Amino acid sequence: MNLPNSVTIKEVGPRDGLQNEKVFIDTQDKIDWVNQLSETGLSYIEVTSFVHPKWIPQLKDAVHVLKQIKRKKTITYAALVPNMKGLERALETDVDECSVFMSASESHNMKNINKTIDGTFPVLNEVVAASLKENKTVRGYVSTVFGCPYEGNVPIDAVLHVSENLFEMGISELSLGDTIGVANPRQVEQVLEEVLKRFPSDKLAMHFHNTRGTALANVLASLQMGITKFDSSLGGLGGCPYAPGASGNLATDDLIYMLEGMGITTGIQADKLLKASQFIEAKINKPLPSHSLQVHRATCYS
Repeated sequence: MNLPNSVTIKEVGPRDGLQNEKVFIDTQDKIDWVNQLSETGLSYIEVTSFVHPKWIPQLKDAVHVLKQIKRKKTITYAALVPNMKGLERALETDVDECSVFMSASESHNMKNINKTIDGTFPVLNEVVAASLKENKTVRGYVSTVFGCPYEGNVPIDAVLHVSENLFEMGISELSLGDTIGVANPRQVEQVLEEVLKRFPSDKLAMHFHNTRGTALANVLASLQMGITKFDSSLGGLGGCPYAPGASGNLATDDLIYMLEGMGITTGIQADKLLKASQFIEAKINKPLPSHSLQVHRATCYS
């Protein structure tokens, strides 16, 4: 296999993981959880979202959380920023990186952002320009790259159209999302073959959901295509509130187990990650789906 020596894992649990939880997680618990994640060796944590609280009530405490966490200089603390109003709140917290987002499919973009794709570009362009002016790096997310819950198959040309526009705005990295977890390794290879003709691999990350149990297989396919950055959520927590059937994200703990077992360095300490998993699992009061946690529970009870 053609595999890298190391991989960067971008932890999105505090944002993408929690955003779909119906029961509000106490603000102090969110702060404590992010602080625990900061001790694991992660270099990137997406802390929260500045989407209007009406749409994502779970993250209505975004300003307070980002202001109160204990930051480490070795970690990038990021947040999702949908528009200029959200950016104003984000800059108030001195966030390290702003993440903008949109979909490759028109229907999901309308459900998620309430705008057409072409209508979204000017909004995000303004956010990216203002973020860069404030010396913030900007990351872009493209959702429904491998399939849409409303339209089914998404043409690669639609993915490239959105990706090219985001890079032209000035983003430093693009995360390609399998929002509803329909991708398979061959599809991942086919999509990346086209995307990599236009953009370098070090500017790309992959964001897989494990709806059908194929997330790790898709990571392996991505690794063999030269991708070394992956989004994941501790314990497999999360899902998109605007994509029916989108269950949990790729679990950070399962991803690390596979990578480290293959001799690919992540720099993350599994024991500290386990404690952080158990902490948030207790707070949401239901079992997290990661296989690593299931094995730990079975071992403890045997």
